[in-house]
Amino acid sequence: MDTDFIVIGAGSAGCAVAGRLAEIPGASVTLLEAGGRDTSPWLHIPVGYAKTMYHPTISWGFSTEPEPELHNRRIPWPRGRVVGGTSAINGLVYLRGQVEDFNHWRQLGCVGWGFEDVLPFFRKAEDNERGADEIHGAGGPLGVSDLRDSNPISAAFIEAAVEIGLPRTNDFNGIVQEGAGWYQTTTRHGRRCSAYTAYLRPRPHNVRVETGAQTRRLLFEGSRCVGVEYSQDGEVHQLRARREVILSGGAIHSPQILMLSGIGEAGHLQSHGISVLKDVPNVGRNLQDHFQARLLFRATQPVTLNDVLASRWGQFKAGLEYLRHRTGPLTYAAATSGLFAKVLPQSATPDVQFHFIPFSAEKMSDGLHKFPGFTMSVCQLRPESRGTVTLASGRVEDAPLIQANYLTAQLDRDCMVAGLQLGRRLAATDAMRPWIVEEFLPGPAHAPDDAGLLEFCRQHGNTIYHPSGTCRMGEDEGAVVDSQLRVRGIEGLRVADASIMPTVLSGNTNAGSIMIGEKCAAMIKAA
Repeated sequence: MDTDFIVIGAGSAGCAVAGRLAEIPGASVTLLEAGGRDTSPWLHIPVGYAKTMYHPTISWGFSTEPEPELHNRRIPWPRGRVVGGTSAINGLVYLRGQVEDFNHWRQLGCVGWGFEDVLPFFRKAEDNERGADEIHGAGGPLGVSDLRDSNPISAAFIEAAVEIGLPRTNDFNGIVQEGAGWYQTTTRHGRRCSAYTAYLRPRPHNVRVETGAQTRRLLFEGSRCVGVEYSQDGEVHQLRARREVILSGGAIHSPQILMLSGIGEAGHLQSHGISVLKDVPNVGRNLQDHFQARLLFRATQPVTLNDVLASRWGQFKAGLEYLRHRTGPLTYAAATSGLFAKVLPQSATPDVQFHFIPFSAEKMSDGLHKFPGFTMSVCQLRPESRGTVTLASGRVEDAPLIQANYLTAQLDRDCMVAGLQLGRRLAATDAMRPWIVEEFLPGPAHAPDDAGLLEFCRQHGNTIYHPSGTCRMGEDEGAVVDSQLRVRGIEGLRVADASIMPTVLSGNTNAGSIMIGEKCAAMIKAA
C-alpha cells in the first residue's frame, strides 16, 4: 500500500506534522503509532498523569543504565506509548523556553531557528484562553489555559520569591522568563489537550492512524527513504511513501530506528549485525535531560492533595466537582506555581526552574504521604552533561540502552546545589514559614551543607522527563539533520521531535516539540 507521507510516532511533534500535512489538498498521510488508543479516562483528566505515567501498557517504562554519579542507580524514564505520546501522560505544564535558547540555536548554525523564526509556529499552534497578542496565539489546535483551581501554599510560594527580591511574572512564556508565578497548562475546559486531541480529533479524512504499529526499520532505494516496515498484530507490513517519511519517535526511538535502519556509527551498527547504509557517528549522541531533586516538606494545615484525596469521601467530592464543573483537585497539573531564577554568577538568564507541587510522595510512582505535605522540585535548565542512546541488539523489541550521565559536569553539580540552597531560602521566608512543620527530605540534619545537598542529589535526584538532542540539528558535518530537518546524506527522510534540539530548552519540552512539528510541516509544504 502507498501513501504520500508516513509519519512515525503519534507524539507531540508527530501529531502536529500529520495534522498539518493533511491540509495539503489531495495528500494522504499515514501515522504509525506503536501504542494504542487513548481510551482510558485518566488520559483526559489532568491529574491522571499520576495513574498513567508509569502504567505498563500506556508508558514504555524505560530505565537508564546505572548512572555513575548517582551511585549507579537506574533512573526510570517513562515515555508515552499511546496516541499523543508523552503529551498524553506528562505533567501538562506549558513552557516554550527562553528567547535566548532559540537564538543560541541560530548561533550554532541552525538557519531559521532563531526566536523570531520559531515564534510564528508557537503562535500558530496555540489556543490560549487569555487571547492573542504579539507573543501568544488564539484559535490554534493546542488548548492552553490558566489553572482552574488554586492552592494557598502554591500562592505563598510566589510571595516567598517576591519577598527575597525575585520578580513576579504573569507569563513564563513572555520575552523575559525570570520570576515567580502561576503555570499555564495544556488543557481546554478542564480536560487534557494532548497533541493527538489538538491535531487529530476529529481526525482529518485523509489521515490514516495505525495503532499497535511498531516501526521495525526504514526502507531505502539507494540513498532515498521510500517507506517503512512495521509490525502489527503479529504480522510484518511494508508501507511505501510517495513523497516523504517523517520520523517523530522522540529522543529515544528516533535514534534507535535510524540505527536499526543502517544510519549511525558504523562500528556500533556492525557489532549488532546491521548493514551500514550511512555512517553518521552522532546518531544517539548529545543526549540531554533535565535533572531534578525534590525538597519535601510537612505542612501545618490539611490543604494539600495528600489530605484532599486521602479518604474515599474526599475522592468522591473531588470527582463530583470535576464531573459537574471541571474544576477542583482533579484539574491540577504536576505543578501549580513555579519560579525561574539565576543561581550561578555566570548565568545571564535563569538557570534553575522550580515546580511547586501541592502534594508529597517519596517517588512520583509511589502513593501520596499520609500527612499534609508539599514539594519544591528544583531543576537545572541547561546541563552540560551529555549522554547516549545506543542499541542493545539489532532487534526492535529490545529497548535501547540509555546512559544519561547525570551530574558528570561540575557546572551541573554546582547548579543543583545552589538551586536547593535557594529552595531553603524560600522555605525560611515569612510567606512560607507559617505553612511548614519541617523539611523532612533531605532534612537539615542529613544535608546541612553543600556536600550534603550534592549527596542528596546523588541518592534521590532523577529525571524530570525531558530527553532531547540525540539527532542533533545543524549545518556542520557532525549534525544528524540539517536546518530543514533532513537526515544528512539521505533523501526523503526528516526527523521532527525533541531529538533534533542542539541544546535542551530552558523549560518543559512539550511545547517546543509541537513547534518543531509545526515548522517541519511548513518546510515540507514549502519544498
